[in-house]
Amino acid sequence: MIDLSTLDLALIFSFFAITLFIGIYVSKRSGKNSSEYFLSGRNMPWWLLGVSMVATTFSTDTPNLVTDIVRKDGVSGNWVWWAFLITGLLTVFVYAKLWRKSKVNTDIEFYELRYGGPPAHFLRWFRAVYLGVIFNVFAMAGVTLAAIKIGSIMLGLQPWETIVYAGTITVVFSALGGFKGVVYTDFILFFTAMAGAIGAAYYLVGLPEVGGLEALLQHENVSGKLSILPDFSDNEALITLLIIPLAVQWWSSWYPGAEPGGGGYIAQRMLAAKDENHAIGATFFFNIMHYALRPWPWIIVALASLVIFPDVASIQEAFPMISEDKLGHDLAYSAMLTKLPHGLLGLVLASLVAAYMSTISTHLNWGSSYVVNDFYKQQINKNASEKQLVLVGRISTVLLMVFSALFALYLQNAKQLFDIILMFGAGTGLIFILRWFWWRINAWSEISAMLISGIVSLLFTSSLGDQLFGETALMPSWAKFPIIVLITTIVWLTVTFMTRPESKSVLRDFYKKIQPGGPGWNKVLTEAKIDSIELVESNEGWSVPSGILAMLVGCVLIYSIMFFTGNMIYGNYVNAGFLIVSALISGFILTKLWKKIRATIL
Repeated sequence: MIDLSTLDLALIFSFFAITLFIGIYVSKRSGKNSSEYFLSGRNMPWWLLGVSMVATTFSTDTPNLVTDIVRKDGVSGNWVWWAFLITGLLTVFVYAKLWRKSKVNTDIEFYELRYGGPPAHFLRWFRAVYLGVIFNVFAMAGVTLAAIKIGSIMLGLQPWETIVYAGTITVVFSALGGFKGVVYTDFILFFTAMAGAIGAAYYLVGLPEVGGLEALLQHENVSGKLSILPDFSDNEALITLLIIPLAVQWWSSWYPGAEPGGGGYIAQRMLAAKDENHAIGATFFFNIMHYALRPWPWIIVALASLVIFPDVASIQEAFPMISEDKLGHDLAYSAMLTKLPHGLLGLVLASLVAAYMSTISTHLNWGSSYVVNDFYKQQINKNASEKQLVLVGRISTVLLMVFSALFALYLQNAKQLFDIILMFGAGTGLIFILRWFWWRINAWSEISAMLISGIVSLLFTSSLGDQLFGETALMPSWAKFPIIVLITTIVWLTVTFMTRPESKSVLRDFYKKIQPGGPGWNKVLTEAKIDSIELVESNEGWSVPSGILAMLVGCVLIYSIMFFTGNMIYGNYVNAGFLIVSALISGFILTKLWKKIRATIL
């Protein structure tokens, strides 16, 4: 436990006050109707939405997760989430404009645009509850767990105290301000969080125990953890940390903020953009900031923690008041923060509060939008007034906060929840990518994928999974995720061809509105022409090939910037030189490709 100075407390409470003021200030405008409350009237600029996306993913559990990964698997372990850049840029250059064209209120509403009949109706309300409530509560619980650990180590707070103090402020401004309040506060939250993360990394590396950056990199506990790529001679590490994320995970798994084809709160922000260009600009800005610039302050602190707290036992010895069920490597991040001086300590605590509030407020508003638009309005009160919808939105916001806080008390570490969510979404991602471009996918495809993925994941995390996967089991432990993906994919493809396709009217209406293009719609276009119906409204060529090429070039650009930063920190200036040249060349190529893609939007 640390003592906070007057300056520290002033910084923290000033931040709380500003956040609450924004929520109250925009509450009247946000409460006008459900479109304002959940999408801010669809008139948001790209830069504000982009910053909001970055702030949302800058949660209290993210530095804890990165610390857990680095301490166990080294810097290269971060490929489990770095690989999601691929799907992020696919969203930028292929799916962002499609989402904005759809003009739906939530990405779940998409189901009754793309599919038809009772299966589509069921899928819409069920996914609203499954993602907006169950999975959303999981995600928020992970963030709240991180806040609990930070509060325990840094302030000596009991778990319930952290939840009451941080949660109450967050839920109040989220319920009052709606989406507009979330996005406006995110702008402040982002810069506060970045300043705190960079300031903490700079100071902690200079601690006498660490001895500066050069001493840190040469320390025996750290030197073996520095590689950006896993050890190619270690087959299990190579497969687990690099091959599976790059070959399977990025396209096959649903994860909040990195959904294949876009979705969740990322889709919410694209839907709130002024137009397709602003939707694309927001998502591209988000991916640059999220992957290229932000990870290194957390990584540096994680590496420094290996010097001061080399194992979990040393953390427990330094903080004996932490209960056994909350002990883990992820505690090392907040343990390091206890060594900050006053002033910087207040800023960092304010930044952690900012990270918590930004993520939770987004998840609350996003989950509430599903509850209101895709469940309450569809299943309970189809004639609800706008005033009623906003009221239900505010009530559901409070309830989601309560459920997630209660669940957080039963969790142990951030990596545990990350793995659970990844497995439960394994195998469903390919549908989210293909459903825009292949007419044959129907509502039963998605229903079967969702159910089988959940069932198989539960089976594989039970005693059956212990018998099938492990060092002495039938298959190696790394095979668990690919096997879930394979089973899920086989099942949903089988169900797709065993069930009837969507009706001609549903498919034609979808194509006419979205104009997805591509060979996957040739059958629908041919049959429409026979019936003297013209579905193609533009002579522009299909932009997806250019979009995929832009995605690949964009990956080179962002990975080059990210690894340039890392090599500069490591002092590998020759490698850094090659990487910055790679970034400049790929950036030049990307601007040329963007002009070509943009021509298909205007």
